[in-house]
Amino acid sequence: MSAKALRDLNTFPGSEKKTEGSSKGCFMKPFTENETENIDKWQKCIPTSVTCNASTAEVEIGNTGLEAAGSEIEYIESENLNDLQDVDTNLNTLLSRLDSKDWVSVCEALNHVRQLSIFHKETMVPMLGNVVSLTVKSLKNPRSAVCKTAIMTSADIFKVYKDGIIDSFEPLLMQLLLKSSQDKRFVCEAAEKALTTMTISISPTLLLPKLQPHLKHRNPRIRAKASMCVCRSVLALGSEGIKAYGIDKLIQVAASQLSDQLPESREAARILTLELQSVYEKSYLPLIQTTESENLKSESWESFCQAKLSPLSAQAILRVTASAREENLILGC
Repeated sequence: MSAKALRDLNTFPGSEKKTEGSSKGCFMKPFTENETENIDKWQKCIPTSVTCNASTAEVEIGNTGLEAAGSEIEYIESENLNDLQDVDTNLNTLLSRLDSKDWVSVCEALNHVRQLSIFHKETMVPMLGNVVSLTVKSLKNPRSAVCKTAIMTSADIFKVYKDGIIDSFEPLLMQLLLKSSQDKRFVCEAAEKALTTMTISISPTLLLPKLQPHLKHRNPRIRAKASMCVCRSVLALGSEGIKAYGIDKLIQVAASQLSDQLPESREAARILTLELQSVYEKSYLPLIQTTESENLKSESWESFCQAKLSPLSAQAILRVTASAREENLILGC
């Protein structure tokens, strides 16, 4: 991977800031987070004899109707999680708790998934598909605490199981792309972090085919997040991996995103284009220029792009690489 591509990749949008509250103890703490965007909707739906405290956004179903909960979930970083004391009991009840109607129980179960994954990886393998499906269900939950805990659970599943989740992976990917594209900042940032973990943990050759359909999604924000993931995943391939995967395939992916609506997509495509050019010129041109085989002929980067792309797409790609050359000349690189 070129040093310039690495530098450019670090400028991608998204925050890696630590989430609030890191404790090794209980998952619950006094409610402090202000999440009031849905209070009006709740108040319209509840009976007149039941009241909802507008200072709290977490509401749960009780025996007498809707009650404002007095606590929230504490978001604990992976490195601060402790092992479970009663592994067998938690494992045996895990799926039923993940599917519970009690949001506090669901969040606790999601954190137990994280602990079991980290400290007892093999015990969860037989039920991993069901765990992933129920984690996807929690990602769809409108309650922010459940959604964010599910996002953090997804990241830990990526770290631990890596390629082992690829068969049940697609619904999880779709939800993380959706959450990273929404306006609620702390959920969006957590989802972006999980997507970055995904591109680090899962083999690019398995991940890229799953990502590429999302580059054509009708939502430009989702296309942008997918473009960034594709770029990171291709960079993770390295020179030999890029050649094995096929520069001709990847240059078409880059070209399709250079004219996309959002700047994040275009920037990801630009970084990808420059990396592909670097790999091509370092790997193929010396071989072509020194071979005596009649089947190979000297082919410049420009000729390669024109042969593999439509005229408009080739023009867009070459404009990016020509501009980069000019910048390097100006900077004396």
